[in-house]
Amino acid sequence: MKAPEERLGSFYLGAEYDLQSGARLEQPVHYDARDLTTHAVCVGMTGSGKTGLCIDLLEEAALDKVPVILVDPKGDMTNLLLQFPDLLPEDFLPWIDQDEARRKGQSPEELAAATASMWKNGLADWGIAPERIRELKDSAEFTIYTPGSDAGIPVNILGSLAAPRLDFDTEAEAIRERIAGTVSALLGLVGINADPVKSHESILLSGIFEHFWRAGTDLDLATLIGSIQNPPMRQIGVFDVNTFYPEKERFELAMSFNALLASPSFQSWLSGQALDIASMLYTTDARPRVAIFSLAHLPENERMFFVTLLLENVLTWTRAQQGTSSLRALLYFDEVFGYLPPVSEPPSKRPLMTMLKQARAFGVGCVLVTQNPVDLDYKALTNTGTWFIGKLQAERDKARVLEGLKSAISTAGGSDAGFDFDTVISQLGKRVFLMHNVHEDRPVIFQTRWAMSFLSGPMTRPQIKTLMAGHKNGSTAQPATASPRPASPAIAETPATPSAAKAMPSGYSAVSPGLDPSIKQLFVPAATAPAAALAKRSQGSPASAELLYEPALIGCASVDFVDAKRGISENRRIVLACTEFDAAGNPDWEKSQTLVAMQDQLSDRPDSKAAGFATLPETLVNARKLAACSRSFSDFLYRRERLPLSIHPATGLFKGEGESERDFTIRLQQAAREQRDNEVDALEKKYATQLERIAEKIKKEERELAQDEAEHQNRKAGELIGLGETMLGFFLGRKSTRGISTAINRRRMTANAKAEVDESVETIEELKRQQEEIEAELKGLAAEITARWEHPESALTTEEIAPRRSDVMIQIVTTGWLPFWQVTLDQASGGGTLYLPAYEAADES
Repeated sequence: MKAPEERLGSFYLGAEYDLQSGARLEQPVHYDARDLTTHAVCVGMTGSGKTGLCIDLLEEAALDKVPVILVDPKGDMTNLLLQFPDLLPEDFLPWIDQDEARRKGQSPEELAAATASMWKNGLADWGIAPERIRELKDSAEFTIYTPGSDAGIPVNILGSLAAPRLDFDTEAEAIRERIAGTVSALLGLVGINADPVKSHESILLSGIFEHFWRAGTDLDLATLIGSIQNPPMRQIGVFDVNTFYPEKERFELAMSFNALLASPSFQSWLSGQALDIASMLYTTDARPRVAIFSLAHLPENERMFFVTLLLENVLTWTRAQQGTSSLRALLYFDEVFGYLPPVSEPPSKRPLMTMLKQARAFGVGCVLVTQNPVDLDYKALTNTGTWFIGKLQAERDKARVLEGLKSAISTAGGSDAGFDFDTVISQLGKRVFLMHNVHEDRPVIFQTRWAMSFLSGPMTRPQIKTLMAGHKNGSTAQPATASPRPASPAIAETPATPSAAKAMPSGYSAVSPGLDPSIKQLFVPAATAPAAALAKRSQGSPASAELLYEPALIGCASVDFVDAKRGISENRRIVLACTEFDAAGNPDWEKSQTLVAMQDQLSDRPDSKAAGFATLPETLVNARKLAACSRSFSDFLYRRERLPLSIHPATGLFKGEGESERDFTIRLQQAAREQRDNEVDALEKKYATQLERIAEKIKKEERELAQDEAEHQNRKAGELIGLGETMLGFFLGRKSTRGISTAINRRRMTANAKAEVDESVETIEELKRQQEEIEAELKGLAAEITARWEHPESALTTEEIAPRRSDVMIQIVTTGWLPFWQVTLDQASGGGTLYLPAYEAADES
């Protein structure tokens, strides 16, 4: 099969398949990525090839730079990390089945070579070159997370107890739904199957969560345990807490959670990367991530606990996004059995159903996969737009799938148009699927393409550990674990005492100079410890340190940047420290330092550890000169301060001052995807009229051709009959020119009929040529649109917004003090004294 046409937003899944002949057709199957915003379900028995199909789908999503949250209860989807662009036997060797090699009487190396050859040939048969595998590897970051284990990247669940960043007054319903799910998951973890309406445990925990989250306060397990014993609310309903839930029973519940928290096996749940969906969907450099949550190692209750927390977090993140019709992200659930049952209500069911109902509006697609179609709530899937149906094991499975499929077709306002789903599903074989997409005119039977990832089967924890070892040692997927800081070496900090004052260096006094009461003194906080200040210089270890203050001119101001056209209104708060003055005592603001500390962090009193103060220059003790400095400070800020804007002209998007490069890049990529989809839609709509007109002409000419061919056949038959009659009359002795004349007329009419047939054939060929030219032109223009929007960051330009005079507001310009450490090095470091800044400057942070 020739290489498929590459176009972003179009997923290459395979080729159409003829069930009657059992042969693959040379018609590739491309799936519009936007159709996944109406969700998809994939059903098929073990061995039907559904894992391969779904791997194909996820590979295409990664190529289209769509991030994925992937729930993998069985461990199959970890194969997505086995991408070998060079297709060398040594790449496959660590991942082949050693037992299979023994069964086949081969060495592992021989089986690896055979597997590499099979994969190379399989990909070539589907027109997939090694370059496409390399492109897949570069398009996204593939990361395996292992909650409750350090085999992959561990996940810290404490973030799931943090208060959602939503306004309780306006989002109360959504927050309470998340509370209900979180509480159900937590209670399930300690073996309590609670009714959220009747259970005392559930009602108490929900009340505790609401109390803290309404105040915007994060929870952790320790706080939760303490709050169970001593609830922060006095009443639950009309009863006081002790009447509703006696203290003794609350203590037992608290002990259950405490035993969980104290369990050594539970400690792995409290370290690793925080369960933050935004950071898991994209790397720090804004590359999309396929985040695979491998859960095969967990027992059933822990699996349900984590899946519920994950779904609640995904739902909260989804609701915080802006609406779009383009595919923003995917939630993929590899085996949904037990998480979306038709009758019972496990904690995972509500957030999953909510995602199916609401996620479409935000461009988040859900893909649900199962080999147990009987145990699936098809009412939840009535709005599912795409059904991938593979080979099924039993008649009851087929009946259940048909029931759900027909319900989905009816809900979408469509009809089966006489398509015999029953018969077709019965004839499906391995890697052959029926795809019903509500966005297309007809169902498609297709064979899945060869997966670019090596399908080695479910991975063990040691294999995952090996695979993710590089990620744990410095890759972008490294978990953000909170590790304690190493203890600083002990330093003797000399207190401000008279004896310390005797050791003052020249020019310092033990007390700050007295100033005019109209001059307010500001002290910059000592934010850096002596050891940390010394570590920046990498100059040995300190034996002792004293805090000294150096004078500086401190200027505090606020600068506004306004651009009404773009809707920009930014405020920048500035604190500068100037220590350079000319001969006339005027400050050189160009050489000033920008401080990290803001005005409200400056103190009017020195640090209690202060040991000495340097002499003040003339400018800093003169109120009139300080007033002049205020004017020069304003002039300096007016000249210097600018708000740089990274602007994408085509979309009008710009990076705000407080926005990170990563967040802006993600936002820009999503806008580019939406613009690409809109332009391609408009282009296809523009050409649709021409193509429809030509298609109608072709149909009309084909009807006329059929008529002309029938007429031609009739004329030929009549001509032959007439010729036979003439010949028979000649042999019977009838001599008449009438027969010859009639034969000539019949021959002429046959020739005319043949000419009309030829004319219709030529017209059809010309129309098809025009059709091909228009389609080629459409594909070319669509490819140009795709290329133009593929790398929107390359089209960024930079502009600056300058403040108006009135936008520069000076708060204060006055005498200030900068803290320094006078550090005496120990003998091992060679001794000596250093003076190091104890404050933080913006250019150093």
